[in-house]
Amino acid sequence: IAGHSNLPPAQIVDILRREAGYPTPKVDVRGAVFRNNQILLVRERSDGRWTLPGGWADVNETPAECVVKEVREESGYHTRAVKLLAVWDKSQHSHPEHFFHTYKLFFRCEITGGAPAESLETDGVDFFNEDNLPPLSTDRTTPEQIRRMFVHYRNPDLATEFD
Repeated sequence: IAGHSNLPPAQIVDILRREAGYPTPKVDVRGAVFRNNQILLVRERSDGRWTLPGGWADVNETPAECVVKEVREESGYHTRAVKLLAVWDKSQHSHPEHFFHTYKLFFRCEITGGAPAESLETDGVDFFNEDNLPPLSTDRTTPEQIRRMFVHYRNPDLATEFD
């Protein structure tokens, strides 16, 4: 594990000591919400950069329930998940190094209500054109992942992508 992290060995040991059971990847869910050929992004308070709304999947909730909740909490929009677009291993997609092995699930979501609203985690909510993206929080979402979401938006019959 130390070879995949820049954390000091003592901190790695402490993290692993608290982790019980068989080690498995963490799951991050992201919602791709489109309106008028633009994609919804939220600005993270932690780094001032933009990302698809989402976050860690919660125990005892389905992936679809998690993404709908995350989109609502981070953007103010009520949505429904309509299609799983991609399941990607975070380590394979140009993200900065991260201590935990993570699978990222990207869902196409449709707005059913709500209105843009900031949250404890986000201080901006807006829709962006594919060719005019703001600075991205690449620990959460990469430019290529957003490009792939637009490809799925334009081609709704594409199969789910993985790995």
